[in-house]
Amino acid sequence: MLTGNYDKILEKIALASGIEKEEIERRVEAKRAKLSGLISKEGAAQIIAAELGISFDNEKLKIDELLPGMRKVNVVGKVVTLFPVREFNKNGRSGKVANMIIADETSNIKVVLWDTNHIELIEKGEVVEGTVVEIINAGMRDNELHLGSFSEFKKSEEILENVKSEIVAKEKNILNFKNLENVKTRAFIVQIFEPRFFNVCPECKKKVISEGEGFVCAEHGKVMPEKRALLNLVLDDGTETIRGVLFHESISSLGLTDLENVDSFIKQKEELLGKEMFFSGTIRKNKLFNNKEFIIDKAEEIDLDALIKELEENAN
Repeated sequence: MLTGNYDKILEKIALASGIEKEEIERRVEAKRAKLSGLISKEGAAQIIAAELGISFDNEKLKIDELLPGMRKVNVVGKVVTLFPVREFNKNGRSGKVANMIIADETSNIKVVLWDTNHIELIEKGEVVEGTVVEIINAGMRDNELHLGSFSEFKKSEEILENVKSEIVAKEKNILNFKNLENVKTRAFIVQIFEPRFFNVCPECKKKVISEGEGFVCAEHGKVMPEKRALLNLVLDDGTETIRGVLFHESISSLGLTDLENVDSFIKQKEELLGKEMFFSGTIRKNKLFNNKEFIIDKAEEIDLDALIKELEENAN
C-alpha cells in the first residue's frame, strides 16, 4: 500500500538525485525483494537515499515524513498533550523525563525529553498545551522523537492552526507492525480467550489491591472499586498472526455485550470466530514474552461498498 509518507520520500529522493520517481520505486522494490520483504517501503527508500548519497539530516521535516532511525531531525509542532514530568532512578542513575504529543497539519508524534534544561521549560510553565515548539537535532527511536543534551527545544513563533491532534493510524499488514506504532489493519479473528476481570480505583483508574473486606488504592486509600475486563484474542491477516488485547471500554466494539454470562459469551464468541474486521490501536512490546502485542482501541465492521469504492479509486 502506498502511503502519503512513502510518496513524499520518493519525491524528495527524485528531486535531490535527478532520477525519475518510477526508477527509484523500481530500486525500492528490488531492495525489498533482496531483503525478502522484511523491510517496509519507507525503510527501503531510506536505504536507496543513503546509497545515492542523499541525507535527510538537518532538513526541516513535517511530522508524517519522520521515519524510525532518522537522526538530526528538525521539526515544528504544537503541543496537543502534555504528560506530567516523571522522576526515575534506574541502574544507579537518577533524573527526570518528560513526554508530550506534538502535532502539525500532517500528523502527530510522541516526543520524549531527557535534558533538564528542556524539562525546565515545562516545569516553569513556559511550554504548555497549545504552545508551538521547535525541535532541532533530535533522533527517532522506533516511532518516538527523543531529545538529548545535544538537541534544541524552544518555543516557536510559527502559527499552527489546523493540526491533526487525533491519533493517526497507518494501515499496515501485521508482518510490518513496528513497536509503538499506531496502526490499522484488516484481519480475521482466529481465537478468543476467556475474559479476565480486575478492580480499579474509581478516581485514578489504577489497579487496586484487596485488603481485608475492602480494596485499597495506592493513591486514594480505601475505595469502592470499579470492575473492569480484559480480553485477549488472536488476529491473522494472511501475512502473520498477532495477539490482540482489548480493555474494558474497547471490548464492546467487537460486539461482545455480556462477558459475565458464560452462555451468552460462548454464543457471541462463536459468531466472532473467523470474522474479518478492521482493528485500530497501538503496538507494544511484551517484555515478559519478548514479542509484539496489539493494544486494540477499536474494532470496526467492514463496509464492503466503501472498500470497493476505495479499491476502484486506488486503481485509477
